[in-house]
Amino acid sequence: VQLVESGGGLVQPGGSLRLSCAASGFTFSSYVMRWYRQVPGKEREFVARIESAGGSTTYGDSAKGRFTISRDKGKNTAYLEMNSLKPEDTAVYSCNAYRRGTMTSYWGQGTQVTVSS
Repeated sequence: VQLVESGGGLVQPGGSLRLSCAASGFTFSSYVMRWYRQVPGKEREFVARIESAGGSTTYGDSAKGRFTISRDKGKNTAYLEMNSLKPEDTAVYSCNAYRRGTMTSYWGQGTQVTVSS
């Protein structure tokens, strides 16, 4: 089982990034996909979730109106499109896959996003 994030990097305030989370080793279409972020010394923060069927999404307060989560079942990949980035969005972003009704949950290794001029 693997979740591999990519797409992080350094971006100026107001810029955009698209993070990807490539999944393998499990039935991607059966899992809810979530993005979290974490800053050293702080608790992990929920960013966004997309249901296994792909139709329903939920966002944390910091992401509403600026971020969009999506998934491509053909590519077994989840995405997080981030617009109007702010310095406070700087964090390590990790994706998570979990199957409702079970304790099964997988995590990626994370990708660093730095928003700075």
